[in-house]
Amino acid sequence: MLGITLLILIGLLALAIPVAAGLGILGLSLSAIYSKLPLSLAMGEIAWGTSNNFLLVAIPFFVLLGEILLRSGMAERMYNALVLWVPWLPGGLMHSNIAACAMFAATSGSSVATAATIGTVALGEVEKRGYSERLFLGTIAAGGTLFSLTVLIICLVNPALGGKPTATSWKQRIAALPDLIPPLVIFLAVIGSIYAGWATATESAALGVIAAIGIAAANRRLTVRTLLAAFEGTMRTTAMIMAILLAAYFLNFVITSIGLTGQVNSFITSLGLSKVELLVAVVIFYFILGMFMETLSMMVATVPIIAPIMIKAGYDPIWFGIVIIILMELAMITPPVGINLYVVQGLRKKGKIDDVIVGTSPFIITMLLMLVILSIWPIIALWLPQMAAT
Repeated sequence: MLGITLLILIGLLALAIPVAAGLGILGLSLSAIYSKLPLSLAMGEIAWGTSNNFLLVAIPFFVLLGEILLRSGMAERMYNALVLWVPWLPGGLMHSNIAACAMFAATSGSSVATAATIGTVALGEVEKRGYSERLFLGTIAAGGTLFSLTVLIICLVNPALGGKPTATSWKQRIAALPDLIPPLVIFLAVIGSIYAGWATATESAALGVIAAIGIAAANRRLTVRTLLAAFEGTMRTTAMIMAILLAAYFLNFVITSIGLTGQVNSFITSLGLSKVELLVAVVIFYFILGMFMETLSMMVATVPIIAPIMIKAGYDPIWFGIVIIILMELAMITPPVGINLYVVQGLRKKGKIDDVIVGTSPFIITMLLMLVILSIWPIIALWLPQMAAT
């Protein structure tokens, strides 16, 4: 059963069938082969039950938040302000890319939207200031806080990759500070309301949208055209995400009904792996799967199977959740299906995608090292939840 499932999945991936359709076809195929009952009759109930999940209302809200940040110009002004504050570091504007990606992702919650937004603003600086194009592209595709250290080390070893420093003054830096306030306000509205216990994730997303609309209106950047474009982009992205979710939930229902989940558990248990060996096997599994599968569908389709095995082996659920998030983000920059690679290459409109792939390779190594550090010192991921629980 497991072998047939893998063969069908590999075949669908090889045919480049859209992810939602591929997951649905896999579910229908497994149902037809292994189930005595027509499991396809449950599709309607699964679709209705999934769509009625209050938590999923956060998806269009967060997408809309990112669209408003992009189309109202807040992201561009945030980036231009950060440019003035980091030119003294080896790597210059590449630290601006990483910091801007971290701030935008913290408010919008979307890696793809972050790469598209910051890439649109930043790509014009590559040739102008003499940066290593590959490394510069890598900082956009893989933007995150720990990667500043990676850029710093690379540029200290080879200063030629760091480009020309940006001339600036304290007067310019202080004048640009107001452009950093809107993302901070939205971040506090979204994340602060959750940690303070004032709002759920869905409600906090709505607060973020309200804050973004209010700030855009105050800056006189909220027009009918901006709103219509943001609504259209939100509907397109939400429809794609929901199609993947519905297909993945149906697939999970099928593999549970036909006993595939139990078979996978039995297979892994029979291997007699130690706790560390199991973790290494899971990391390798997700690393390889992430090369060929989109992150949302990969997470929804595999976590219900893998998570119980890891928890049974003695791993903390919160710690494993952090590991999964890192592996998902790693999948977004690993070829050939790393979606952020294609987003950045699409914005670049020249050259080969090989440049983006090579540029992200140092950050792939950094993320793998991050997983090693989390494995050795799990308290890094657990201290804040433990402190919040006391």
